[in-house]
Amino acid sequence: MTELKLPPGVRAIDRLLKANKGFSVEHMDERALERAQTSVIPDAGLGAFVAGLLVGRPRAGVTISTSSFPATHGEVPLRIYTPDAPAGPRPVVVNFHGGGFALGSSRQGDWICSNVAADLDAVVVSVDYRLAPTHRFPAAVEDCYEALVWTAGHADEIGGDSERLGLMGDSAGGNLAAVVAIMARDEGGPRVLHQALIYPATDLTEGLREHESYLGNTRGIILSNADMEIFRGFYLTEADDPSDWRLSPLHAEDLSGLPPAVVVVAGLDPLHDAGVRYAEALVGAGVHARVEDFHVMPHGFLSFPHFSRGAKPAMAAIVASQREALGRAEVSR
Repeated sequence: MTELKLPPGVRAIDRLLKANKGFSVEHMDERALERAQTSVIPDAGLGAFVAGLLVGRPRAGVTISTSSFPATHGEVPLRIYTPDAPAGPRPVVVNFHGGGFALGSSRQGDWICSNVAADLDAVVVSVDYRLAPTHRFPAAVEDCYEALVWTAGHADEIGGDSERLGLMGDSAGGNLAAVVAIMARDEGGPRVLHQALIYPATDLTEGLREHESYLGNTRGIILSNADMEIFRGFYLTEADDPSDWRLSPLHAEDLSGLPPAVVVVAGLDPLHDAGVRYAEALVGAGVHARVEDFHVMPHGFLSFPHFSRGAKPAMAAIVASQREALGRAEVSR
């Protein structure tokens, strides 16, 4: 894996992040982590311009609004993406951001979410769930499931169709999307028609360390093995069983009856094999799942669309899969 020649954009990101070690959770002390969790990417001004150069700008023709919903523990912020063009009720995609369960916010997904909103002609609801280590497992799971339930119950208020619901998430958010899909099936929750899992963290057990993609992650582009161990330590307590499917959906006893999935994986990602194995497990349980493998891309490459030549093809594959499952003609009423 590490012998592949890096594309120029990936090489640039790798150099930038390694020259600024403060971007890595491995080098954050408690105060730095708190600053990272509370800092906000601005929506306007020079800061927004610089952020757009790095993580991409929202698509034109999509309105972004902020809201919240009353979860069991209190208000959970939401970021909602709605196409400007008038239309009838649209599909609704509930999105969970990445960041190792400890970092990130819905704002970082503007490029991904606005592209889905524009190209799928959908409403995208992105969830700012509680972050570890202040809020450990299962706080994020609870917030994300309750967000799905709230969205289904209020879809008409945001121009959405409650009968055409999809889930989407990247990295830790991919874990949460997979887990929420299982919860919705098991708890009689909203009917989910599709799940888009973007380099998902599907295995938090010790077995992850035996995966070839983990063992071969010597470059540590964007996500190092040390980063993953720290994120895992933030999210789990000693009392948690890592094989619990709410932590490691790859180890769920029954994956049948779940919505079809597109699983995007990256060849230079330590989580590559976990994503592929989850897709294989879904297929083995009779669920339609398609793997989109971007061999020379690192973990998180969709978060750097100007530097990653795989970002646009990956988005096209995600939207095509969502359209197949969520398009009006394909949904049985």
